[in-house]
This record gives sequence, C-alpha cells and structure tokens, in this order.
Amino acid sequence: MNRLGYILLYSFLGIVAVIQLFPLFWLFLFSLKDNREIFSGSPFALPSEFKWENYLKVWEGGIGLYFWNSIWITATAVILTVVIASMATFALTRMKWKLSGLVLGLIMVGLMIPVHSAIIPLFSMFLQVNLIDNPLSIIITYTAYNLPITIMILLGFYYTLPREIEEAAVIDGCNIHGVFFRIILPMTMPIMSTTIIINMIYNWNEFVFVNTFISSDKYKTLTVGIQNFIGQYMTDWGAIGATLIISILPILIAFIFFSNKVVEGLASSAVKG
Repeated sequence: MNRLGYILLYSFLGIVAVIQLFPLFWLFLFSLKDNREIFSGSPFALPSEFKWENYLKVWEGGIGLYFWNSIWITATAVILTVVIASMATFALTRMKWKLSGLVLGLIMVGLMIPVHSAIIPLFSMFLQVNLIDNPLSIIITYTAYNLPITIMILLGFYYTLPREIEEAAVIDGCNIHGVFFRIILPMTMPIMSTTIIINMIYNWNEFVFVNTFISSDKYKTLTVGIQNFIGQYMTDWGAIGATLIISILPILIAFIFFSNKVVEGLASSAVKG
C-alpha cells in the first residue's frame, strides 16, 4: 500500500474511532449537568458548571453496594461458567464415550433459547426452591445461559491440542484429573481469557434476570439499581448519567487491557478449529 493509501486508511479509521467514542464523551458531559441544563441547553454543549456532586450523590445513594454486588455476582458466575465449560469441553473432545455427540447437541440447543422465553419457567422454579430474591438465582442463571457459547468457543481450541501430550502424561503416571488440571487446563489459558472477558461483559450488563428475580436493594446490581434515581414526579438525569459512567468503567478498562487477547483467542480458535 502506498503513502496515499495509508493516509486514506488512517483517516477512515480515525473517523470511525471518533464516531464510536463520541457517545462515551457525550455521556460523560451528560453526567456533569443538572436537569435544567440537560433539557434547556444544547445536548452537545459543554456544562456551564461541572456538577461533580452528581457522582457524590449517586455514591451516597447506595451505588457502592450495587457496584460490589455486580462485582462478586459477575466474578462468581464467570468462574463457575469457565470451570464447568472447560471440564465439559475436555470430556466432549478428549474422552471417548457413546453419548458425547448427543450431549454436545443438547448443549448447543441452549444457544437457540431466547432469554425472554425462559423468564417465567425460571421464576416458577426458583420460587419453588425459595431462591427468589436470592443472588444464587442470578448466578445459576448466568452460568447456565453462558455455558453453550463458552463451550462452543473452547471446542475448536481443544480439538487441536495434540494427544501425544496426554499420552506422555499418562505414561508418567498422571490420572485423568491430573491430565486435565496439570496439562490441558494451563495450555488453554489464551482461549480461557477470551471466554472470561465475553462472560464478564454479558454478566455485568445483564438487566432482565436481575430485575425479575431480585427485589431487595441489598442484592441489586448496578444495571437495576439505577432505577432508584427514577422517581414518579422527578428524575435526576445527571445522577443517572453519573451511574452509567461508573457502571461502564470496569468493562471499558478490561476491554482496553485485554481486547487483544479476545481477538487472538477467537482467531486462534477459528483457525485451528
């Protein structure tokens, strides 16, 4: 590609970057305005006075608890999903048993189940076992819903692992658990980091299940807790903007540092699969 080509390419990429980053910049300005300025001024104007107290207001309004709930619920669900999916993928790809194809097909069917069609059956099931308004219901739901896509991502990578390594480990005295935890699992760390980030993004931003299964403020996550700033007669839009900025920061930071891992993991899985 000649110099003119590079100039055109980088110009195009620069325009795309500005278009993608502008909503975040606009939301940041939005979070520093009050209701009067949001509705009477230009939506693209800078705040006449930066309302940093919006962030203090949402923190005093209990966003710290919602933030913590989002962190530990997301982390627990991600760990469970990745560990269970890794074990399942190992059993499906490295072990020979009669029903492996049927089990894999049933797992893949989970990809075709819409979220909204499962809300009422899940609510009824959790109600019978007293898990409504319990964070365990959210963790179980996140884990179950993310297993099919996680296994699908892992499959291609597992198929490419050389069997000679397992055979050497068995000759050296490794049992099946040793082969998985000491040999296979460390080799799959690149693709596991991809699945961790994908699961984390889904769990962190999820709204429907938390809003349906959780009613107590002490168990609400950020995506649902934001509703506390919406009143019957008055809504504090500046505080809502501040909450949204705080809620996207962890995902934004994770994506900035690990986006290359996501691309590399997906690419390696696709090519080797």
